[in-house]
Amino acid sequence: MRQGQERRIWDAAATLEALGGAQVALWVWEPEDDRLRLYGAARQLGLGPLAPECSSAAFRALALPSDRAAAEELLRIQQPGAEVSLRLRMRGGETCLWRGVWLEEGVRASGIVAPEMQFAASDADPLTGLLDRRSFVARARERLTTPMRQTLVVADLDRLRRLNEALGHDRADLVLAALGSRLAAAFGPDALLGRIGEDEFAVMVAGETEAAEKLRKALEQPLRVAGFDILPTLAVGGVEAEGGEDAPDAAELLRRAELAVESAKSAGRGGGAAYGRSMESDGLSQLALESDLRGAVARGEMTPYFQPVVRLSDGALSGFEALCRWRHPRRGLIPPDEFLPMAEELGLMGELGAHMLRASARQLALWRKAHAAAGDLTVSVNLSTGEIHRSGLVEDVTGLINKHRLPSGSLKLEITESDIMRDPESAALVLKALRQGGAGLALDDFGTGFSSLSYLTRLPFDTLKIDRYFVRTMGANEGSAKIVRSVIKLGQDLNLEVVAEGVENAIMARQLLELGCDYGQGFGYAPALSPQEAEVYLNESYVDGAAPVRRQG
Repeated sequence: MRQGQERRIWDAAATLEALGGAQVALWVWEPEDDRLRLYGAARQLGLGPLAPECSSAAFRALALPSDRAAAEELLRIQQPGAEVSLRLRMRGGETCLWRGVWLEEGVRASGIVAPEMQFAASDADPLTGLLDRRSFVARARERLTTPMRQTLVVADLDRLRRLNEALGHDRADLVLAALGSRLAAAFGPDALLGRIGEDEFAVMVAGETEAAEKLRKALEQPLRVAGFDILPTLAVGGVEAEGGEDAPDAAELLRRAELAVESAKSAGRGGGAAYGRSMESDGLSQLALESDLRGAVARGEMTPYFQPVVRLSDGALSGFEALCRWRHPRRGLIPPDEFLPMAEELGLMGELGAHMLRASARQLALWRKAHAAAGDLTVSVNLSTGEIHRSGLVEDVTGLINKHRLPSGSLKLEITESDIMRDPESAALVLKALRQGGAGLALDDFGTGFSSLSYLTRLPFDTLKIDRYFVRTMGANEGSAKIVRSVIKLGQDLNLEVVAEGVENAIMARQLLELGCDYGQGFGYAPALSPQEAEVYLNESYVDGAAPVRRQG
């Protein structure tokens, strides 16, 4: 018996040693007990603070803000047999792949976690060596966090079925493998390359406008397979997007590029097309989307996401700006630039604005109740174009402040310059009533359109917000730098707090602090976070005493 016991003890120790040597850890997630257990190379993977076991809140808090959606996905209860596969980076650690399976419904899931490079081969398409679809989307999602123009091109090989019939699948695979090799040779190491379907290839490059032409030139070259001369032709679709906090989701961007491919196919072999909204299929047409939008608020699909606002002098969290997001039941998270103009055209901005005010005030009240340190926390809500003149606005805002017992100034309203200048005299009366009712007031996008600075001294604002364009370009554009300096100086002279939008890294934050700016917000701290992610960010900021900022953009 003793020998058996010794053998089992030795086996367990050897297993742990092997896991450590291989830089792999085992994980077991038990949601009913709110417990995540880790065995193996936890410290090497940046998971040391969580080992040997931790709660879900601790797991979320250790994940980087940009990866907390992936952390939530790992913790989400799924059906037995459902696979877990995601990329996740913890604070102070490298990007790791979490793989596993749900063993019993709602009871536990288990698997392994290892550095991404350990699984490099499993993320690649076995035929071409390029990224598979899931990995391509994950990498593209990371790239879209950087404020840089990205071009995504998708190419569909014409007549693959004919090739399979004529050559057989094995020889047709040689054609696909050759095309993958040509694609890799045509683009530099900074390009993102993938085989995202049986006959589909994808390329994502930053700041390159000739990607489609380069792809076509590389792949539409003759090749000889099994004695046959083959001239591949492609249907090519492309789409461009600006990375950063307002970037569309990578899966949505890929959907748009593939929609452009379908449009290119309709033009015949070798066609090409760039994405446009007119391409949307019947099921997701503008008309259908408009119909969905009309009832989105009532169905609870519209929700505020919260972007942190940080005090530059010490990195302390000051508050959040609430930004509207639409979680469509079929299309997922729809970018604001896609539904806000539509909501304005349909006359839904009043309903949407009132909903955002209610939801944001309720969330602020919950945070204040749950956190003793949240006494000075603020939440800002944007008023849409023309909403300042909406009948009942003052009553709605003051009613929410009184209902949730919010301190004066904690619920802030952000109004753009252009909206004020439509009718400055009327706006001044509304703003005065809002201020008397306990609302804070911020002048948004300052520097982009104010017609007369004389009005600024007569309007009861307490905050100026510098437009993100000037902040992002102040390092390379002297004109932008002068505007930033001028706005900060003006705020100081008028005793107004100044918030800089578009802070992308610690260098920008330090420059703004040296100029005397009070607060900053932007992707350098965090993108707009779901209420759950914002709660984790809030907890983390109170524990650490400062919000983390990226060193470089």
